[in-house]
Amino acid sequence: MIKYQQIAAEIDKHIKENALQQGDKLPVLEALMAYFNVSKSTITKALALLEKKGVIFQVRGSGIFVRRQKRKGYRGLLSNQGFKKDFEGVHLTSKVIELEVMKPTKEAAHNLNIGLDNDIYYVKRVRYMNGQTLCLEESYYNKSVVTYLNKEIVSESIFDYIQKGLGVKIGFSDVYLHAGKLKHEEAKHLCLESEAPAFYVETIFHLTNGQPFDFSKVTYHYEQSQFFVQTNSHFS
Repeated sequence: MIKYQQIAAEIDKHIKENALQQGDKLPVLEALMAYFNVSKSTITKALALLEKKGVIFQVRGSGIFVRRQKRKGYRGLLSNQGFKKDFEGVHLTSKVIELEVMKPTKEAAHNLNIGLDNDIYYVKRVRYMNGQTLCLEESYYNKSVVTYLNKEIVSESIFDYIQKGLGVKIGFSDVYLHAGKLKHEEAKHLCLESEAPAFYVETIFHLTNGQPFDFSKVTYHYEQSQFFVQTNSHFS
């Protein structure tokens, strides 16, 4: 992890551990530079990262303030941190339905930018939030990047393992959304009736160099389809 990323993580941890609220003021730039013993550019990068993630906001001439005000049970719709990070504070579990090495479908190969003869890990699991059915998830991982998975890993946080265990650096993601009605198999896994409302999210996750490595299709239980979007745009 780069120095400014480490500092951003420490500031984020400080906000959480001290239960800082929306509008609480953080130390000024100079104080942060002195505390972490780093240059202005390093602190500026750390703050920019936190601002991008919606953790803080900065007001020129006034200071640095806590922004995070997250409703319990809501997931950041544009997040690429994985479920465990998005649902901090709730009990998240998984039931693995399928885990195998296989050749990609045409759809998966297209989204992962690989050939049909490449190997991928296919993961199918149901996710539960505080014991309630949250979603059905199907993921296709490029095996040349995600070189190893087992049932124990897949039962927990795959993204945690990918980043810490494999040292994979996750960059950005593309998210596609649509609403529809559940097919029979989807409904069975979500404990709902066929034709019940469904919210579908497809995500392509990329490495920092732009290479796609994970194509995921998530079907949410309509009663758990609660998301939030934070923006950093300035309107005139």
